[in-house]
Amino acid sequence: MIEYANILLVEDDASLAQWVREYLQEHGFNVAHIARGDEVVEHIKQHEADLVLLDIMLPGMDGIDVCKALRKISNVPIIMMTARADEFDEVVGLEVGANDYVIKPVRPRALLARIKAILRMQETNPVRNLNELMFGKLHINGDSKRVTYQGQNIELSTSLFSLLWLLASNAGTVLDRDAVFKALIGREYDGLDRRMDVLVSNLRKKFNDNPQEPKKFKTIWGKGYLFIADAWDE
Repeated sequence: MIEYANILLVEDDASLAQWVREYLQEHGFNVAHIARGDEVVEHIKQHEADLVLLDIMLPGMDGIDVCKALRKISNVPIIMMTARADEFDEVVGLEVGANDYVIKPVRPRALLARIKAILRMQETNPVRNLNELMFGKLHINGDSKRVTYQGQNIELSTSLFSLLWLLASNAGTVLDRDAVFKALIGREYDGLDRRMDVLVSNLRKKFNDNPQEPKKFKTIWGKGYLFIADAWDE
């Protein structure tokens, strides 16, 4: 159950860590706290965690490198916390595999809502990608999360793979932003969040899809995103 989920809080600000921990515990979560980035991987190997709240600026190892390291050993959901509201943190965080992010100062109710949304999505839609999708020279293995195109391995972050799998699984169908946000981060599109546009742009770069005249990943104005099934024979 969501209320009894185990959360790992990685934050070096003692006062912030204390109130976040107490607030989440009041709402039924089990919360462990670490103040250093270089201790996270070992903790995850030894203790169960259903979600990681990860600050970006940490001693020992910063949050970006921690996220990269975690993604090599675990698919545990990660929410990054950053004091910087610029696009750099947003884009980089998502590219290295974070599921979501929050901007400091952290709003308790907003943080709680995002945690519950991600855990609810994990609970109701666990990852069971045991099949393979093939479109021309594009092969996507949902079990191993391996992607090849034109015989070459394509390295994708967790977020990029999840978006590619979602779009390819619905090839030929326009997916609106609400559907994509609900499927990937467990909440509706708020009208402002640009992360999916950024991820689609990154997918185009990975597969050499001209952003001015895309043939593989199309953005349908006012509607959503479209994966073109017959564009992968080149």
